[in-house]
Amino acid sequence: MENYLTSLITETPFQGRQLAITLARKSIAEIQTDPETRKKLRSDYATDTQQLIASAQIIALEFQTIAAANDYWRK
Repeated sequence: MENYLTSLITETPFQGRQLAITLARKSIAEIQTDPETRKKLRSDYATDTQQLIASAQIIALEFQTIAAANDYWRK
């Protein structure tokens, strides 16, 4: 298994957000392990407002964790 999470520490909030997106995407891949099934489901959630909002909420939660780990980039 690839270690895509070597640290929650990032240099900038933008990098933190990109990491949050990566974490959310990797979580989905861990839950639904079949890439073909994920590909088939993509069209369903791409047009479902509730599912898109839920996805954004997961990314926001991941970002919140990363921001806290980075002391909200206060330097």
